[in-house]
Amino acid sequence: MPSTTRPVVDVLGIGFGPANLALAIALQENRPGLTARFLEARTRPEWQPGMLLDGSDIQNHPSRDLVTLRNPRSRYSFLNYLHEQGRLIRHLNLPVEFPLRKEYAGYIRWAADQFAHLVDCDQRAAAIERTEVDGEELYAVTTVRGDRYLGRALVVAPGRTPYLPAPYDRVAGDRVFHLTQYLPRLRALTAERDPEAVAVVGGSQSAVELALDLHRRFPRARVVTYSRAHSLRLKDTSPFSEEGYFPEFTDYYFNASPQSRRSLDDYMRATNYSSADGDVLKELYLAIYEQELDGDQRLFVHGSHEATAVEVADRSVRLRFRELHTGGTVDDTVDFAVLATGFRNLGPGAHEELCPPLLAPLRDLLRTEADGRLEVAKDYELRPRDGESLPPVFLNGLCESSHGIGDAGSFSLLSLRAGRLADALAARLGTARPAAAAPAGGFLGALPQDAPLPPAPPAPAERLIAAG
Repeated sequence: MPSTTRPVVDVLGIGFGPANLALAIALQENRPGLTARFLEARTRPEWQPGMLLDGSDIQNHPSRDLVTLRNPRSRYSFLNYLHEQGRLIRHLNLPVEFPLRKEYAGYIRWAADQFAHLVDCDQRAAAIERTEVDGEELYAVTTVRGDRYLGRALVVAPGRTPYLPAPYDRVAGDRVFHLTQYLPRLRALTAERDPEAVAVVGGSQSAVELALDLHRRFPRARVVTYSRAHSLRLKDTSPFSEEGYFPEFTDYYFNASPQSRRSLDDYMRATNYSSADGDVLKELYLAIYEQELDGDQRLFVHGSHEATAVEVADRSVRLRFRELHTGGTVDDTVDFAVLATGFRNLGPGAHEELCPPLLAPLRDLLRTEADGRLEVAKDYELRPRDGESLPPVFLNGLCESSHGIGDAGSFSLLSLRAGRLADALAARLGTARPAAAAPAGGFLGALPQDAPLPPAPPAPAERLIAAG
């Protein structure tokens, strides 16, 4: 039996990473009449704590933050964070293009701390169901700890599921793990002795950063990057390609046919996936060259290699690879293997999932695309099948397959998406919430029951981009 049932709120959010944090800010600034409560699995809100590597940056313009594109006057901007920390002028003097990942993580913690009264941490959602209370249809979310939360609308933002390809998925654990677990696993594995050899699997920015980080920490270790691609690839940073992270492209992508979306995905992939920035590629290449010059190579990159077998022993991992173009095999034994293999998107492919795991109990009630994936509306709502009735449920940060690469777990359009979600929630709850259930207090105090919702700030003028 549940240990506690919490009061009903208008918006019940699962997860309090940047996606739902941006939504909390948008609700406070645009829709203060709505009550909200967020559940966070971690003991405190964090952004990518497993990948806060020395010297790594966010690869994103700092003003594509939690708020600025939606509301440049917001006090929750990255610039205001720097100002309040007394580091604004010093930061502006840094000889770098993008902020350090550690500093942006501090910004996320700072913003999240200001919404601590709306967040219950260490509350991992375990089950979602429909329920009825006093004649009102609601969502009930039960946590691992047994607490039960009730909401008129649900916003699901747990982050995308890490992708562990075969054969690594069968042995994932302490010595074969996804990059999201990198720093805590590294501390545990190297507490008693330094590694002699490590494998990094993947060809992304993260894979290169991991190889460099391991080499800096353990300069005598052999660090090998294995990639299915022929070699490591330079990221496409053309300003024309980067217009794929404009809100206009999101609408353009949403309205495209499934075949056209696949074509756009192929074009845009190199702006974010299986590619790396020039600075880290140059650093890695130069380090390898210098080691060759010294006759003491410890950094390696092996492209066109696909794992066919992985075995984990007490203190080592044995890997077998097939060279994709010659058919030859390569065996390697390492202390551990880090998988920089990305995340699952919504879709029917082997590296995708048809439905976020948390929503599996509702899947048969929700509309789906022809290929089986959930059908996502333009405002990120999941609509019920014909003949079914569901309270409003939205996805936040999980919709790259329907809204394009700007929705790909990055900060690029985070604040604009939060604004669209806040407006959609207000519209749906304005008609769905019974009059007797008007909130006693929201983010900044409730509006009188008969008062109109406060208007959202006007959207900035947007220039259209040419298709072609």
